[in-house]
Amino acid sequence: MPLIESIETIPLTVPLKHLYKGSYYKMRNRCTIITRLQTSEGIIGEAYNADSDEEQAEILGIIHDEIEPLLLGLDVLAVEACWSAMLPVTFDQLRDRRLAMQAIACVDSAVWDAVGKHCNQPLWRLWGGYRDAIPMIGIGGYYGSSEADLEKELDFFKGQQGMVGMKFKIGGKPPHVDAARLRTARDLVGEDFVFVVDANQGYTVNEALQFLSMIDGDISLRWFEEPTRWHADWRGLRDVRLRGNVNVAAGQSEISRVGMREMFINGAVDVSNFDASWSGGPTEWRRVASLAAAFDIQLGHHEEAQVASHLLASVPHGTFVEAFSPTRDPIYWGLIANRPELVNGHLPLPQTPGFGWVLDEDFIAAHRTDR
Repeated sequence: MPLIESIETIPLTVPLKHLYKGSYYKMRNRCTIITRLQTSEGIIGEAYNADSDEEQAEILGIIHDEIEPLLLGLDVLAVEACWSAMLPVTFDQLRDRRLAMQAIACVDSAVWDAVGKHCNQPLWRLWGGYRDAIPMIGIGGYYGSSEADLEKELDFFKGQQGMVGMKFKIGGKPPHVDAARLRTARDLVGEDFVFVVDANQGYTVNEALQFLSMIDGDISLRWFEEPTRWHADWRGLRDVRLRGNVNVAAGQSEISRVGMREMFINGAVDVSNFDASWSGGPTEWRRVASLAAAFDIQLGHHEEAQVASHLLASVPHGTFVEAFSPTRDPIYWGLIANRPELVNGHLPLPQTPGFGWVLDEDFIAAHRTDR
């Protein structure tokens, strides 16, 4: 019986070359937390999750001060027991539960990596094994970029990497401006490239519908992600979905299966992009995946390709895994030493046990913030 003996964390922060602007948010750094879980059999479960910046120290504190004492001595193969043991860290009503769920996600991912290594199976196969590769789309089109910047970004996604499509950022400008920006992007790559748009909760319902009317018959969207503002989210999502006759995706702003359940029941989405790294780890994501199957809802995942690729490839209703450009996410492109090249737009999954990623120790040494 492999028992949990210790948990180590390594926080990483990489300053970005310039400020990235979405609808109403800005990103100056790219961050993550590497979690390493030691077992009595000598197995080390390893994963990296959580891209919070200013909140990184608080997440680390929850892992070591609250979660680690709850897990020491537990059987790492008893995944549900381990997850349930961590749940009390979410009960503090005066603390943002989102931070506790990110802390749980870090440890839960490492637990699963240890399980995969114990069973000598990659996680995509252990979780269902529906396919061994998953199509990849890029994420870009941030505000403040010139047309030349956009062309360079699209060349990286389609020309250099061979990705099948792109998630394009909108929602921070009037609909006619965003429609023109999207049309420019489409003209640069042609009609054989999939486009998803992501408003990051930036539009009103009427603005989202205006945007759709301005591209109607011209650009086909795979889905419209988080089109409406948070205060009328589920109803707004449903209204855009039904009145705009478009597939709607959302879920990254939810932190548990409970919120996703209500979103599904209310007919708000066609695609769930619930984030395992923000919301309790692969254990909770897989619960949401089962709920989604019951409602005939497809699955995406908000960023975090190192975890999402295994999850999405494991089930029949997975769609695309996502990746930024290297300037927006230097961690994905620099930390994974054995990251494979895409094959016909698909990311091949590791055949080695657990997540199967080999992390670059030089990259870790250069960007760790706990020294």
